[in-house]
Amino acid sequence: MNKELKVIKQLQSLIGKKYVITDELSKEPYSKGWRYGEGHALAIAKPGKLTEMWKVLQVCVREKLIVIMQAANTGLTGGSTPFGSGYDRPILIINTMRIDDIQIINNGNQIVGLAGSTLYDLEKKLKPYGKEPHSVIGSTSIGASIVGGVCNNSGGSLVKRGPAYTELALYAKVNKYGKLELVNELDINLGVTPEEILSNLDENNYSNTDVINSQKLASDDKYTHIIRDIDSKTPSRFNADSRLLYGASGSAGKIAVFAVRLDTYDLPKKNQVFYVGSNDDQVFSKLRREILSKFKNLPTAGDYLHRDCYDAAKRYSKDTFVVIEKLGTKFLPTLFELKRKVDLISKKIPLLPNNLSDRIMQFLSNFWPNHLPKRIENYRDIYEHHWIIEMSDEGIDEARVFFKKFFQSNEGGFFECTPREGNKAILHRFSAASAYGRYHALNEHKLGGMMTIDVAFPRNEKDWFEKLPKEIDDMFEMKLYYGHLFCHVLHQNYIIKKGVNPDTIKEKLLKYYDSRGAEYPSEHNVGHEYIAKQSLKKFYRQLDPTNTFNPGIGGTSKLKNWN
Repeated sequence: MNKELKVIKQLQSLIGKKYVITDELSKEPYSKGWRYGEGHALAIAKPGKLTEMWKVLQVCVREKLIVIMQAANTGLTGGSTPFGSGYDRPILIINTMRIDDIQIINNGNQIVGLAGSTLYDLEKKLKPYGKEPHSVIGSTSIGASIVGGVCNNSGGSLVKRGPAYTELALYAKVNKYGKLELVNELDINLGVTPEEILSNLDENNYSNTDVINSQKLASDDKYTHIIRDIDSKTPSRFNADSRLLYGASGSAGKIAVFAVRLDTYDLPKKNQVFYVGSNDDQVFSKLRREILSKFKNLPTAGDYLHRDCYDAAKRYSKDTFVVIEKLGTKFLPTLFELKRKVDLISKKIPLLPNNLSDRIMQFLSNFWPNHLPKRIENYRDIYEHHWIIEMSDEGIDEARVFFKKFFQSNEGGFFECTPREGNKAILHRFSAASAYGRYHALNEHKLGGMMTIDVAFPRNEKDWFEKLPKEIDDMFEMKLYYGHLFCHVLHQNYIIKKGVNPDTIKEKLLKYYDSRGAEYPSEHNVGHEYIAKQSLKKFYRQLDPTNTFNPGIGGTSKLKNWN
């Protein structure tokens, strides 16, 4: 029996044959990124308990395997899958989505989310307590995990909450001697040995008195002050910010996280979405500065959409919009899995076209009537720049009075959305992320590559809307802009003209951002799409001195011990 087969047999005996995936066709939904990156994995292991996950890790360390931790595999930069070749050891992907328990503690003011628990389930579980999680839109819509958000310092659209952050976590690491060790920083008394700690957490076997009233942070408590500092020369949030690198937070898969403890937030009594439009990006710059510096109540959220992106989303993301609206976000992971399987089948049948699932879904979406409200469509015709600003409670009247006065002397306009309009506006913005990928899939024969930049501009930047030098701009076939305007985090998607070298244009573009004091990535993590800054590389080495977990992340070494 060779070594790889021996490992597979061991894993099957620990978690069951059904949950150790070795078939190449079945592995691909896990070994290929949602939008970027893919590579070969020996197998996919799907433990159902924390104790099983620990035993799988013991096998990996004993047999000197590379471990890639994965939850929903909804990352945008390929950071939860293998990436190409050049690895010096076999790779095992540990998918945690079966370990999805969420435990409510401290009367609903905090939660413990296990390895595969999702933001979607957390939002539902907290509602009876009058609470909500760190993120309630965006990542929630695509089934993302709680732990994944923390590991990536994901920010999202919520203005008051900043990046997902905690100093309270339970995780495994491989120390400099090559030994697996469990680190319990949850500040919950769960026992002494790893098996005892993990078993008690699996079974929710602890009482309120075991939960320590910890002084450690379970959220970013400084962000509201940071985002209001509109004259700072640095961005409000970005992945290489050393302030938010701690244990599981920002770890990007360099450890195996079993659970995180996080704060929750009071549900607003009332929400109101304002739809704002202008043809002058400087009007939005002025609006942003005045709201952040003068409002007593910060907005709940504020998301930007350029007209070109609006149009692309309307045409190429309609099916995503309709699926979420009619079937709910819970169905999206299933849809993505079906989509991947259809594409895999089409690859194996020469008569079928590439990207078959995209072609089918686009064809069917053409029969669905216009899904966007009339008033929003009218603003599309009038204005180039669109901003969806959500206020809550006392902030609603404050914003209403301000907008009326502001647009008496500034170009543009606004209207107050009905609940239906508000929900559709927000969903349209978040479904936009898939538009450029669909367009490319349908037209790849006449296009070059795709590129997405997740960039954070300094808080004092007034020229936030991209105006590229001509020599760079001429290399693009399509540019789609959207993002979180209050924190100056923008997601800029590009389709490159045929014949243009993607690496060349990316280097020029990033140098251009460097000259403007921008940071990247801001909330999607480096994955395999960005080169990690020195602060991140240092953090990764401290967490994982033998380079066992997720090697190669951020352009680092894929070899054992960082050789």
